[in-house]
Amino acid sequence: MLQVTPATVASWIDQGHLKGHRTPTGRRRVASADLADFLRAHNMSVPSELVAGREKPVVVVVEDDPTYLGALTRMLAKEAPEVEVVTASTGVDGLLEIGRLAPDLVMLDYSLPDLNAVQVVERLQDESKRLTAAVLVVTGGLPAAAENELRRAGVRAIVNKADGMAVVIDAMRRSLSARKVA
Repeated sequence: MLQVTPATVASWIDQGHLKGHRTPTGRRRVASADLADFLRAHNMSVPSELVAGREKPVVVVVEDDPTYLGALTRMLAKEAPEVEVVTASTGVDGLLEIGRLAPDLVMLDYSLPDLNAVQVVERLQDESKRLTAAVLVVTGGLPAAAENELRRAGVRAIVNKADGMAVVIDAMRRSLSARKVA
């Protein structure tokens, strides 16, 4: 899972870096929550198999407009304290955060300085990544063919920034709820 040898993990446990215990047969065991905490503390990516036990759903917001990003982040902190929000201002930074955190939802602006939403979603669809985050596109406007491209890429929800923050937060909650049911 971590692409290190069992001896390395045993060493981490023996040195007290990783919380674990020995079984009566001498094998070492680590609780998934302890392993996830260890990985986060050492800035290592947390495999999606370990993420299911988090206390709060994680939402990565990828938005290049600092004014809108700040307003959205403040509104989410006030209106949706049940979610952990992580932000990024470019598509590449967003992809890095998504890979690091394996979030429950990605809120993605369509127009970013380096990639558009379709390009980001296509990279998320790569089977080798094993990422399963739902994607909510929040945009100020889309080119005519973009909505069809996004739908074909698997995006189920698209909301317009002009509809207001309440609509965006409601769409976020619906996306997270649909994810729990699935």
